[in-house]
Amino acid sequence: MDSAFNKTKVFLDMIRFEHTIFALPFAFVGALLVEKQVPAGSDMVWITLAMVGARTAAMSLNRLIDRHIDAQNPRTATRALPRGLLSAREVWVYTLLSFALLLFAAYQLSPLAFMLSPIAVAVLSLYSFTKRFTWTCHLFLGLALGLAPVGAWVAIANRVDLAPVVLGLGVLFWVAGFDIIYACDDFNFDRAYGIHSIPARFGMAKALTISTLLHVLAPGLFLATGIMLQMGILYFAGLAIAVSLLWYQHRLISPQDLSRAGVAFFNLNGMLSVVMFCFTLLDILFPMFW
Repeated sequence: MDSAFNKTKVFLDMIRFEHTIFALPFAFVGALLVEKQVPAGSDMVWITLAMVGARTAAMSLNRLIDRHIDAQNPRTATRALPRGLLSAREVWVYTLLSFALLLFAAYQLSPLAFMLSPIAVAVLSLYSFTKRFTWTCHLFLGLALGLAPVGAWVAIANRVDLAPVVLGLGVLFWVAGFDIIYACDDFNFDRAYGIHSIPARFGMAKALTISTLLHVLAPGLFLATGIMLQMGILYFAGLAIAVSLLWYQHRLISPQDLSRAGVAFFNLNGMLSVVMFCFTLLDILFPMFW
């Protein structure tokens, strides 16, 4: 029993389970916006399970595919697979079970969600290979997380509409922007070993400029979503806070000083997604502010 518990603990640490906070709140936002009301509790539970399955499968697959690269990178050499704390076979089991959870949850939600779920599986699987052949890998990661609000909308409405696609594009650019910042930590390693990334391709100064531009586009798309759906002042107040978090994130870092990139990557971006969810929820619960 202790061995199984320890293995699970190591696995959750390996996939950084706490990073589910990036996409899950935006999935909830997508679900809330369908009818501008809180969906049934059962739907929210299945959306949560679908997101946990998708994110867990994607990260465990990424660790499997990258395990030989991780072993050579000083920053990642202490991860579970390079150290032998987990075997590749064990992580494959976790991966397949997580994909099964995603598919089963989609089946419980709506026929269209289940029908489109293989697309999500394909995108989540493809991302792990992109750093081997294209510096646009950050956009593929953004696409994987940007599917969250679109998928949640489809799960509730059983249809695809323009508004969640615009919201999903906003998530895509937001995620790609902070992933570029994160990739700056591996700038020297990526160039030495031929790993593709925007920092490795263009240098850190231009990479941070590209990240800034993406973080201008992202809130613009969140704004467009709010206008399209005629959201109230609380939604836009949340968006204003999100913009300030993005601004502060870029004030923390520079090509000469990336020491606070970890704060910019996890703390501020995790806060941004939670803020957008909370203020969207408040806007729906208190329509007198519309």
